[in-house]
Amino acid sequence: MAINSTIIKVSLNIADMDRHYYQNHDLTVAQHPSETDFRLMVRLIAFMVNANERLSFTKGLCSDDEPELWQKTLTGDIDLWIDLGQPDEKRIRKACGRAKQVIIYTYHERKAKVWWQQQQKKLQRFSNLSVWHINAQGVDSMLKRTMQLQCNIQDGEIYLNDDNSNFNITLERL
Repeated sequence: MAINSTIIKVSLNIADMDRHYYQNHDLTVAQHPSETDFRLMVRLIAFMVNANERLSFTKGLCSDDEPELWQKTLTGDIDLWIDLGQPDEKRIRKACGRAKQVIIYTYHERKAKVWWQQQQKKLQRFSNLSVWHINAQGVDSMLKRTMQLQCNIQDGEIYLNDDNSNFNITLERL
């Protein structure tokens, strides 16, 4: 018998001073049985950094044809494709061909450095690709089935808090 996904409800208040984006989002996020708490929180951070009314979570781990997050136009074209981890070159090539902009967020520092050293030269040819590393150690301690999060973004720094904890998250462009 298959294990079902865990449903996480998130009330998210975003104040992004860098982009002048101020919005509340009520999100329902499915955590795949094989997804770690840290990875789920990284998905939420990727949402926060790129928040938009049309940005949405996809089937993610359950589908090879979809990213973790995407933003589509009203006509169905993909404006933004967001993947996590260390995808292979074939997947990145496909994403860059389908979307106007592709962002990859890595999150395990040692694995990310090795992957980046192997892929950097191959990926330079994609003008619509950017790769970032998320430094968010310990943020998985915030995960609960129901969360109320406040996210402030200023000068590239992400400040994330709930009633019990505060985290300073940084992004490093690779």
